[in-house]
Amino acid sequence: MCEECGCGDAVIDKTFQEKVTEAIESVRPALQSHGGDVELVGTDEENNVKLRLQGACQGCPGAMMTMKNGIERILKERVPEVKEVIAVD
Repeated sequence: MCEECGCGDAVIDKTFQEKVTEAIESVRPALQSHGGDVELVGTDEENNVKLRLQGACQGCPGAMMTMKNGIERILKERVPEVKEVIAVD
């Protein structure tokens, strides 16, 4: 953290939704490489994250595994406040 320019303050001041959005952006290329994508539908006051899979991921037999074992795990690692990832249609 830098006292002179305040660059460390930007990390502290990010909202929960901003942190989640950044984490989603980090997993998006892997999904897109398989013809899919993910959309952040929203977050709630309990720190649940609502996501919608798109493209090839939508309706894929492994979609729930991708959501829980992939996306949710990564989001919780990068944003520890995440309680649960919920898939929406």
